[in-house]
Amino acid sequence: MQQGYPRASLRKIAWVLLAFSQSLDLSQTKRITREEIAFAVDHRIRFARRPEHALESRSSRLLFIHIATAWLRFLGYLEENLVERQPFAHMVDDFSYFMAEERGLSAATITFRREQVTHFLDMTWPAKGGLNAITIQDVNAYLAQQGNRGWSRRSLHTLADALRSFFRYAWSQGWAGNIAAAITSPRIYAQEGLPIGPRWDEVQQLIGCFAGNSAVDLRDRAIVLLLAVYGLRRSEVARLRLEDLDWTGEKVYVTRPKQRCTQQYPLDPVVGDAIVRYLKEARPRCVYRQLFLSLDAPIRPLLPGCISPIVRSRLTALGIQTPRRGAHCLRHACARQLLAGGFSLKQIGDQLGHRSAAATRAYVKVDLDGLRQVAELNLEALL
Repeated sequence: MQQGYPRASLRKIAWVLLAFSQSLDLSQTKRITREEIAFAVDHRIRFARRPEHALESRSSRLLFIHIATAWLRFLGYLEENLVERQPFAHMVDDFSYFMAEERGLSAATITFRREQVTHFLDMTWPAKGGLNAITIQDVNAYLAQQGNRGWSRRSLHTLADALRSFFRYAWSQGWAGNIAAAITSPRIYAQEGLPIGPRWDEVQQLIGCFAGNSAVDLRDRAIVLLLAVYGLRRSEVARLRLEDLDWTGEKVYVTRPKQRCTQQYPLDPVVGDAIVRYLKEARPRCVYRQLFLSLDAPIRPLLPGCISPIVRSRLTALGIQTPRRGAHCLRHACARQLLAGGFSLKQIGDQLGHRSAAATRAYVKVDLDGLRQVAELNLEALL
């Protein structure tokens, strides 16, 4: 019930467990494997809900197995299949510890580098030998392969940095030769690229499309307002908790993972009203303290990866054309709107939670409205 299942679903789960439990001996001391679960489901006692000769659908069988597996895991009777660790797993673990404790990198950076290094080693680990057998040619071939799959120069640059950092650490530990110095990456030019995001009138159109009274619209309107008004990252929105909202002081506290600090903002009335409506009319009752939750059972906190599709699907439905349509495009739109409002780079950087002005300049490189005014200026009058 705490996961938000309605009564009808709970009755169905209870009926499945009643039929399943009579086909399995739970008095045995050994744990139960998934193969035994499938056998018990196929040979379970069938109640008189339908004729004995009636055929059972594949979906019904999978439902029985899913419910039975979850129940045995909860009881501690399930024999989990242990995945064999890769031979390089301890190296990646040590590298992750080094990044966290010695370098003090953010959790997002550590996660990205760990995933990329693991994938690279998984693709190139030699059948014989160890890390020493991997050469610079293997690294270059891997980077070229990712480039052929459509990775941008900036993404390849970040990937090469991750591999270079790992092999530099591996060399210091005596695991591999010094190939880190030979790893090259595409050159990224200062201030290249333009801000990618919708215009502010398109952002207002996006916010306006969440005008319904459904639970989905109430939740998604609050999410989009936080993304657009405060310029938050999707992970920061997903990380918000109920205690981060100070209704008395009219403040909202945002945890900044890159800065490893908490930043407070005045609670905008429009944003606050949207959150209040979501809390009163849409948020499921549960034990979780995260602000935004899934609306269907099982109830669970909303993951960052679930936030970008909310923005992308609505922008597509509205026919708004922008190269990028994820949650981060609203962060660009927020920065450009602040720039148009006459705010300084320092003020915009504080709003976005940047550590340096260089990071802010990436969001506000071109003031298109200002350029249009220059283009319309009659320069002959100045001569």
